[in-house]
Amino acid sequence: MTDNLELEKTLWQAADKLRNNMDAAEYKHVVLGLIFLKYISDAFDELFKKLESEKNETGADPEDKDEYTAERVFYVPPQARWKWLQGRAKLPTIGKDIDDAMDAIEKDNATLKGVLPKDYARPSLDKQRLGELIDLIGSITLSKNGNGKVKDVLGFVFEYFLGQFADAEGKKGGQFYTPQSIVKILVDMLAPEPEKRVYDGCCGSGGMFVQSERFIEMHEHRKGKISIYGQESNPTTHKLAKMNLAIRGIDAKIELGDTLMNDKFPELKVDYVIANPPFNVSDYNINKAETHKWKYGIPPTGNANYAWLQHFVSKLAPYGTAGIVLANGSMSSEIATEGEIRKAMIEADLIDCMVSLPSQLFYNTQIPACLWFLARNKTSTSPSGRGGGEGFRNRTNEILFIDARELGTMISRKQKELSDNDIAKISDTYHKWRSKEFETKYKDVAGFCKSANIQDVRKNNYILTPGRYIDFKEVAEDGQAFDEKMQMLISTLSVQMQKANELDEEIKRNLAKIGYMI
Repeated sequence: MTDNLELEKTLWQAADKLRNNMDAAEYKHVVLGLIFLKYISDAFDELFKKLESEKNETGADPEDKDEYTAERVFYVPPQARWKWLQGRAKLPTIGKDIDDAMDAIEKDNATLKGVLPKDYARPSLDKQRLGELIDLIGSITLSKNGNGKVKDVLGFVFEYFLGQFADAEGKKGGQFYTPQSIVKILVDMLAPEPEKRVYDGCCGSGGMFVQSERFIEMHEHRKGKISIYGQESNPTTHKLAKMNLAIRGIDAKIELGDTLMNDKFPELKVDYVIANPPFNVSDYNINKAETHKWKYGIPPTGNANYAWLQHFVSKLAPYGTAGIVLANGSMSSEIATEGEIRKAMIEADLIDCMVSLPSQLFYNTQIPACLWFLARNKTSTSPSGRGGGEGFRNRTNEILFIDARELGTMISRKQKELSDNDIAKISDTYHKWRSKEFETKYKDVAGFCKSANIQDVRKNNYILTPGRYIDFKEVAEDGQAFDEKMQMLISTLSVQMQKANELDEEIKRNLAKIGYMI
């Protein structure tokens, strides 16, 4: 979570009160569209003021669109600037004003064409509440680092609101948002480097990409150096992704379409795949003409898990790695061709690490999930994939198994989250296992992790469930003798049974008072 979590929570609570009877799925676009508009307007204003102060020296024109394009800032025309709109927030025409502003921004910024919501004038949207929402979002003026630069909290507010809307929408919300702790663990384990290519064929609202950029910025002190490619089949979610990346200042190629049937990047090879495809989808089709994708077997018609796995393998460059979230059943399923495909992938030495996750991490399903980490080349390579030298050890015919089911803490009645310490425990184990210093850094831990070889996996019929390989954790004895413990348990049970009888008798008496006998 961010340093401004309290601000984000306060804003969410205030915004949610304004929702009235509007469905969360509908309200989401109202709020996120306004946050986006505020963000690009703030970024524009900051550069506008800078150009205004320098125009006598440089001759720069604060209204020249090219000045903003050069700085990767969206040009905002006068009738779309936040100050002007907020001044009209109490007018009954505010809905049309916002729609016109969105239109004007799209006309002046080709990359946003068809992306922004433009339905604020509809009669069903309460204009008084819309004006209140504008005033609320207009109050977000703090900067993330306190020095007035537009590394603004708005980007973090946008991300936080995405998560809150996913929670409010339940199953439907999970289609566009992967919980942040899942994204963090994928990114921390893959550790993407600058100037590399990252791909997500079911990118939702773009959270994987945001976290990848954040990882690089944190560790390399650079930003905007990775090439991002994504595809999303849902048109409204596709728009959310483009807004989410734009609000973070991230350049990306995000295409709309059904990835398994109509791959928009047929020739693409990348260094990293980071993805959370929908679990166990039965209603799907593949492009069977793309035979290079199905070299490990034609995936069954009733479940897309192994279609996604093979699609992502096909996108990996010679030293590429992938982190993919799937349902637990993918690790052991024998339905139709799934067992044979898994066997072929294991024998091709594509599987690097398997992680069992705790339950209740996802907004949209209680299905237990796992992480697949794939590697095109497990021989000794540097992290940059140039071969030789200083980085990873040769892991040929080895797989690391991690059981993280006991990690995580409840953050609400129905939602669990992996803490930063949990994420570090899992990712550090993986990095130590891959390290050249494997012998001194890595150790199998009963109940948590195990480094297994291909012979072990063959003996287990190519099942990849970590529990098959990890040693049982010994439970510490409490020193109490068995007979003594049983006597204590029986005594407790006797008291509870007596109490239950008393409650039964009380219920009978109360029913008799109102004329009912048992």
